[in-house]
Amino acid sequence: MQRVYIPYAEIDYLSSSDRAYAQNDEQLRPFYKYDVNIDAFEQIIADKRKDATNRTVLHQVLQEQYAAVETSSAVIKNIKSLLSEETFTVITAHQPSLFTGPLYFIYKTITAINLAKELNQKYPQQHFVPVFWLGSEDHDFEEINHFHLFGQTITWENEEKGATGMMSTDSLAPVLEQLKETLGGSDNATHIFSLLEKCFAGGKNYAQATFEFVNELFKEYGLVVLLSNNQDLKRLFIPYMEDELLNQPSQALVEAEQAKKEAAGLKPQAFARPINLFYLEKNSRERIEFENGVYRVINRDLTFSKEEMLAELHAHPERFSPNVVLRPVLQEVLLPNLCYIGGGGELAYWRERMTQFDHFKVNFPMLMRRNSALWIDKGMKNKMDKLNLSVQDIFKDVDVLIKEYVKANTKEELSLAEEKKAIEADFKAILAKAKSVDSNLERSVLGEMTKSLKAIDKLEAKLISAEKRKHDTAVKQIRNIKNKFFPLNGLGLQERYDNFLQFYLKYGDGFITTLLEQFEPLNKDFLIWIEEK
Repeated sequence: MQRVYIPYAEIDYLSSSDRAYAQNDEQLRPFYKYDVNIDAFEQIIADKRKDATNRTVLHQVLQEQYAAVETSSAVIKNIKSLLSEETFTVITAHQPSLFTGPLYFIYKTITAINLAKELNQKYPQQHFVPVFWLGSEDHDFEEINHFHLFGQTITWENEEKGATGMMSTDSLAPVLEQLKETLGGSDNATHIFSLLEKCFAGGKNYAQATFEFVNELFKEYGLVVLLSNNQDLKRLFIPYMEDELLNQPSQALVEAEQAKKEAAGLKPQAFARPINLFYLEKNSRERIEFENGVYRVINRDLTFSKEEMLAELHAHPERFSPNVVLRPVLQEVLLPNLCYIGGGGELAYWRERMTQFDHFKVNFPMLMRRNSALWIDKGMKNKMDKLNLSVQDIFKDVDVLIKEYVKANTKEELSLAEEKKAIEADFKAILAKAKSVDSNLERSVLGEMTKSLKAIDKLEAKLISAEKRKHDTAVKQIRNIKNKFFPLNGLGLQERYDNFLQFYLKYGDGFITTLLEQFEPLNKDFLIWIEEK
């Protein structure tokens, strides 16, 4: 594979704040605690030691979650190591997207694995464990119920409500049947489908199925998957949830940070509520609100007095589910974590949390952007070569790309730049004469010049359009290439759309191992892989 690196700052498909963070923009500096470099971990380790992480409960829960799962000695070793005060974690997190959803699910996981490996080499006195936090309490089913494969969308139809992780895998049978037909009968297809069928067969909940599949993909690399919707883990978080219920601190703290961001020209992210907790039961995850001295669960016939709410919290902490504003605090309370690895959007909402973390007396982790990449196979590279398109070219707007191609591949002179210069010169001469007669004529002359130049621009566009028709096949090929790498009519990145299965079919486990070999967690460039053979 050939590798090409493009700085994030030059990727227009990324948000402005995402690019700014990669460039260490000073405007963002007040909103995160640690600079992103390997040497900063020495300080983070010292700071995290001050947090009272309950390693015993964490270890016990993980042992229970893995008890009935076939895993590797590397995972078992990492789970056991969490009992040691010298073991720390690096975390990435995601919803249980259908069969992993878009590619970045895989990319962020591998970034975490590689970061832990790099830290183990840099700091041999400590041990570092990569953790995948499975966000199975989220209830936006439409976000996770589909994936894209070979240009088609495969969708899971299900009538259940509430947290997606609690849904049954029984209704996935038609999806698996459709997928089997789509994948075909190659060795790679047969292997990966057998894993999917094994993990997502009926009779279990969707969180457990996804847990098992992520374990199957990454167990050899020591990745520990954590299901946080657990009574024993939530019990450790009771003091923080109690504070949120009684004192409602998060909204004011987050909104104050958002106001600072707006003053710096930065866009606020997640919407904070007075109480950032849901009430969670089977088929239901609804907000908790406090009005007139009473707690109520919206869309449910459930109300609690203050005393009843606290009794419910202490008896059933698993029924309380943090939203996006409070979930980061839960994560950092439960784990001896040093770094959170996420995409640009995720890190943007984390950068509104520092004062909230200070309030709860929990250390704020390093925020590291996951690796981003574009995969160009040999077939697409050959098409690019025939059109004389470089890797840098395909990141341009498609209309700009087509215009450049047409101009470079026509025998006719399409530019009317010289004619525009001549017209401008003539109007300057006219303007000089007009001003000598009456200075009030200047605006009129300039107006006519603008009209004439616009007319020339229109004529130039017509010339280019006429020439485009002569290159119709090439233009279509350019659009197809652009849409292949940037789906949704060129509006998105490959990693945000395509599922890993189409790459697995071609490369098998080699797809995962190549990512592991090539991703560099601390590299702040967008990586393009080009298949050469």
